[in-house]
Amino acid sequence: MAFSAAELHLLRRLLAHALQSSSAPLAAEEVQDCLRLAQSVDDAVQEAGRLRAFLLEDLARYRGALPGSLSGYLELLQDALAAGYEPEPDDLAALRALRANPVAAALLERVRTVAERSVRRRLSTAPAPRTRLLALAGGKDKDDQPPRPAPHPEEPPRPERPIPTPGEVFPPRRKPAPPPAAGRAAG
Repeated sequence: MAFSAAELHLLRRLLAHALQSSSAPLAAEEVQDCLRLAQSVDDAVQEAGRLRAFLLEDLARYRGALPGSLSGYLELLQDALAAGYEPEPDDLAALRALRANPVAAALLERVRTVAERSVRRRLSTAPAPRTRLLALAGGKDKDDQPPRPAPHPEEPPRPERPIPTPGEVFPPRRKPAPPPAAGRAAG
């Protein structure tokens, strides 16, 4: 029996929901079976992630070794596309360079279609741009400004007297006066 990643995620969520919201209490053996199945599903998802990472690294190695690895690269790319891989710009560039090969040319068209669909999907789920720049002067209407909060009564009162400046606290130093010259003897 084979499940897609989305189906496995759904199955795991439903199992968790069944365990939490069951109206009739489950027998201890049934609970253990559900927990083992949920653990097996989690393990399968993790293993699928590791396998996908390995295949993508392998695809990158084959792409780096082009044109010598042409047949292996094309085969890996077809398998990756079948598994839901969204091609990277490097894949498009490699296929453009190899379009003299009929298999590569056909695969290039397929990759372009998948890449365009991926870009459209990402753009449709992107947040809408803001209509006006609020950081610029005049970008925000006066009506749009939130009211300022009233000062808290817990704030300490301001001192009546201004805070002294450093020049007032630490007056400038005076140069020492020279000693009187009358008491000196020359020579």
